[in-house]
Amino acid sequence: MCRGSVLLLRVHAALLLLAALPALIAGQPWEICGENGNYTANSTYQANLKQLAAALHKNVSSGTGGGRLFASGAVGAVPDAVYALALCRGDINASACADCVGTIFQDAQQLCPYRKEVSIVYDSCYLRFSNLDFLSSADNSGVVDLYNTGTVSGDVGRYDRAVTGLLNATARYAAGNTNASSRLFATGVMVGFDAQFPKIYAMAQCSPDLSPAQCGLCLGAMVARWWQTFEPNTQGARSVGARCNMRVELYSFYNVPSMLQLQAEAVAPSPSPAPAPAGKPPAVPGTTGGKRRNGAGKVLAIVMPIVAAILAVTVIGFCFWRRRRPEKTPPPGPLRSASRSEDFESIESLFLDLSTLRIATDNFSENNKLGEGGFGVVYKGSLPHGEEIAVKRLSQSSVQGMGELKNELVLVAKLQHKNLVRLVGVCLEEHERMLVYEYMPNRSLDTILFDAEKSSLLDWGRRLKIINGVARGMQYLHEDSQLKIVHRDLKASNVLLDSDYNPKISDFGLARLFGGDQTQDVTNRVVGTYGYMAPEYAMRGHYSVKSDVFSFGVLVLEIVTGRRNSGSYYSEQSGDLLSIIWEHWTMGTIMEMVDRSMGERAAGGEIARCIHVGLLCVQENPASRPAMSAVNVMLSSGTVSLKAPSRPAFYIRKGGGDDGGGTGSYSGSFVGTLPSSGRSAPMSPNEVSITELEPR
Repeated sequence: MCRGSVLLLRVHAALLLLAALPALIAGQPWEICGENGNYTANSTYQANLKQLAAALHKNVSSGTGGGRLFASGAVGAVPDAVYALALCRGDINASACADCVGTIFQDAQQLCPYRKEVSIVYDSCYLRFSNLDFLSSADNSGVVDLYNTGTVSGDVGRYDRAVTGLLNATARYAAGNTNASSRLFATGVMVGFDAQFPKIYAMAQCSPDLSPAQCGLCLGAMVARWWQTFEPNTQGARSVGARCNMRVELYSFYNVPSMLQLQAEAVAPSPSPAPAPAGKPPAVPGTTGGKRRNGAGKVLAIVMPIVAAILAVTVIGFCFWRRRRPEKTPPPGPLRSASRSEDFESIESLFLDLSTLRIATDNFSENNKLGEGGFGVVYKGSLPHGEEIAVKRLSQSSVQGMGELKNELVLVAKLQHKNLVRLVGVCLEEHERMLVYEYMPNRSLDTILFDAEKSSLLDWGRRLKIINGVARGMQYLHEDSQLKIVHRDLKASNVLLDSDYNPKISDFGLARLFGGDQTQDVTNRVVGTYGYMAPEYAMRGHYSVKSDVFSFGVLVLEIVTGRRNSGSYYSEQSGDLLSIIWEHWTMGTIMEMVDRSMGERAAGGEIARCIHVGLLCVQENPASRPAMSAVNVMLSSGTVSLKAPSRPAFYIRKGGGDDGGGTGSYSGSFVGTLPSSGRSAPMSPNEVSITELEPR
């Protein structure tokens, strides 16, 4: 009797918990407390956070952001800097938005006390603040995934296809919605799905400071991961991040009319299951008779409620764990996965018709030709709405080029930063393979920097802006993006300049993807451009983020001096740029190396500091080179002390020389096979990068 009472009490408690937990799941807010450390009471960080909270609360309802229901900002300096973003649903008014943002800031500090990083979701608004600068990129960080406990029965496959189609259509509509009152926001409905659920509703939204292309990328990536995040029969779900969010429900949850409507008739039913094997009839439950059936029924009547309650509690606990689980780190290694269909789902909204690009470039006219590289030609064009573009048209005879294009396509689509070139679209039609980028009016850095007549356009202010911008872009690739990228071909010709001489890093064809804990790799195919390649990479095939740091150091020294690091093996030049700079550095005459075309008003202290940082980046030992985050600190702060550089890394001088510090000069781009592979190493004397990607 006692055991039965205890069992009943346990079952009763489980059922009470089962009844209470869905309400808890349905309640708001939903928060993720970051792991970037804590601040203390009455600290500078807390004061900055309070100031930023007041500013965002005001801006979402004022002229600054009220029309867009959005505000972002930063207060303070590192290490007490606070970055924050608030975004309200596009179907509420400015007053409701301000109320939501004011409340959500208070709840964030109560639910995650003294945490420096918090992401929190209300039904009507989203807030993220952090001590890391997530505002400078379009990465959809701080994602919170939520779903209700209801499930769909019947043809689940058809339901999933219907939801995916509706999400894609709503995402495309949102990315193309540039109306001031509802920028980058859309609602959609699919009608006639089935008798139980006649309508499916969806909403998609991006932060209005994104471009339409960036919005399309963000939402496309979210759709691609939807069924990897949620169960296939999930009745309703939402995914909310700093840059974009989406939601699907089987009831109308938004406060405005649906902006687009789809018909469910277009969604084909799933194939029927295969018939049961002949000779063995399908099992039919409940066909056994007599007392045995009744006895089994009694046992089931007692056991099943208990099992159901235990399973329900387990499932609900799993739901809580799943909602808060961190994103998986991508696998290490080269981007061999670039050919997988899921990689291209995230860029579906960016596909452009071949006919559109023919019109844009005047049928790829020679007059619109911007340049020619190892894998094709780049043309200038103009899309129908007036946006100027650069079309990278891959040569049809290039076998290696398709791998290069896939690699670059997947990378650029996932990487968004103001100092990385922006992907506008892609075309893969009729054997044509093209990438479409934003047009850079000032072309590449090398066309100005190394031109005796044009170099005067780059005064010291512009050169310093280029150095700082490239440094920030490289830090994003190495440390701040969701991926971890080694570019492997950073050079002056791969730094593009917009109309204001802001730098954009381009050409991701050689880039490699690293896993979260991976720091280096080895390849037997050395690819890149001589003059910028780190010695451990050129000689042994070892590449890492420190290989990129070496290339950045060379680039800095070129920008300051206006000289290429490109003495040729076949010339009589006595030394390369690094050795010449080192000689002047040791003799105290380094200012003699400064490009005179900058004029007399160049800041000598800043120039000397940049040369110092450049020399630290080209140290022979990779461990002695600073990380890009440290480089940015060195460049931005005149008070940070710099250690003395050692002699830079040099290659063996042509014609021999047995002193370990002999210098060698080199030129052009290179694909080399290390001696262990026993294959040839073709060289190219021009400035075009050649590559061959192989599995490790």
